[in-house]
Amino acid sequence: IDMHTWFECKIKYEKTADDGNIVKGSQGYLIDALSFTEAEARIIEEMRPFISGEFEVANIKRTKIAELFFDENGDKWYRSKVNFVTIDEEKGVEKRTANTMMVQAADMKSALEGILKGMSGTLADYEIASITETAIMDVYRFEK
Repeated sequence: IDMHTWFECKIKYEKTADDGNIVKGSQGYLIDALSFTEAEARIIEEMRPFISGEFEVANIKRTKIAELFFDENGDKWYRSKVNFVTIDEEKGVEKRTANTMMVQAADMKSALEGILKGMSGTLADYEIASITETAIMDVYRFEK
């Protein structure tokens, strides 16, 4: 599994609401970067065209994600814990290795379908332990 280094970035911003009042908001994004410094620079660059007023990078945290499953029809991101199940031959017990996977989907049902479709080529035994909706708005990958 290709483990990218992903950073979850939280942006705080102010915008003018329809009634003319200034409202504060925050949004989360996932960004593919080599370091915290690069993640901050990249998220600022990505956000600048979309936010007219002041904004700040409020938080950046490194997060391990084994796999991302994209779906253009999805407007939400779900975090899924997927356990790969192997048998320890010597001890005769099942061993579970947890992996975090992100799936873009419209709702919980399509998130599950997205994971099952994404995992369809996998020969290993696995179980989906959880699927949780996140506050992540978008994902920015390195363009190869």
